[in-house]
Amino acid sequence: MYAMLPPPNLLAAKTPHLIGMATDHAGYALKEHLKGKLCEAGYEVIDFGVLRPQPDDDYPDFVVPLARVLSHHEIDRGIAICGSGVGASIASNKVAGVRACLIHETFSAHQGVEDDDLNMLCLGGLVVGYALAWELVLTFLSARFSGEERHRRRLAKVAELESIR
Repeated sequence: MYAMLPPPNLLAAKTPHLIGMATDHAGYALKEHLKGKLCEAGYEVIDFGVLRPQPDDDYPDFVVPLARVLSHHEIDRGIAICGSGVGASIASNKVAGVRACLIHETFSAHQGVEDDDLNMLCLGGLVVGYALAWELVLTFLSARFSGEERHRRRLAKVAELESIR
């Protein structure tokens, strides 16, 4: 049988304030832009790197530490960026408790949180422009998990898959 998640009132419904960010060289410019916008908007940002991009740096070296901190609930939400966003998403989802998704449109940015308790937004630094990326980040951060029983039931099934690893 599937383990159940805590009741909705115990799930993280607070406004996210502490945001972790990570990227490789291909997403560095977008990360820096978004980090500045987030700080201006009153969010606290922890930067997991890359701090000085090098052409041979690898996204898992920065994204996985972010995912681990997120999985331990030491930050509220995560934003991972690589060239396409695909690698950042794949690497992040290898960490149990992380629900990361590559998002390039606003519906999924809020629906992923509302229905699937998405906690990490992945973006393609070579794919989305600054304006759209900022809109996606704001949409992601303002969304809340619904806590509906059907969504909790589905997430419990995902959590069971993670325990098999």
